[in-house]
Amino acid sequence: MRKVRGMMEEQKQLYTKMTTLFEKANKKFLLEQVKLLESNVSERTLCGQLMLYLNDVKRESEFKLYYVDVEYNRNFNRQIKTIFDDRENIVRINCDVILHSRGENTEQDNLIAIEMKKSERPTEEKQKDRIRLMALTKDTFNKHIYSYDGITLPEHVCRYILGVYYEINISTNLINIEYYYKGKVVKQYSSYF
Repeated sequence: MRKVRGMMEEQKQLYTKMTTLFEKANKKFLLEQVKLLESNVSERTLCGQLMLYLNDVKRESEFKLYYVDVEYNRNFNRQIKTIFDDRENIVRINCDVILHSRGENTEQDNLIAIEMKKSERPTEEKQKDRIRLMALTKDTFNKHIYSYDGITLPEHVCRYILGVYYEINISTNLINIEYYYKGKVVKQYSSYF
């Protein structure tokens, strides 16, 4: 029982570290890239810039050996990353931005998954991103498919500590952010740029 409580506390501390890391990167991004945001460039361009800020912040942290990638779609052994969707179908994935070990750290490979959308995108696309973040932040899909053993990486991607849904509204200069942890939305807030 103490071991389980200790592991839960460790996960909460890691979640706090990931939110702090993301918030530092996002703050710099919003301060320094206002013109880029206002110019209505593509989501990919904005993700690339946010990735650079996240990379800078993680270099100054205990997670400096992790990688920040945009549109990364591979798992260990060059397999395409997959998850189970809300109907338990296997779905190929690639997140807009991720912080992970590229399979080098089996104890905690995946740290942050970010999905970015502009507010004018269809509601269905936004909902798919949210469902993806719920799946990515689950500890497991079910006990028969994957259970963390400290040695083997999962067949399907999960165990991200923090999922971030990042929606940009150009007309109001507002960013809406949702945090996902253990398969659920745990925080929502907005900020101006």
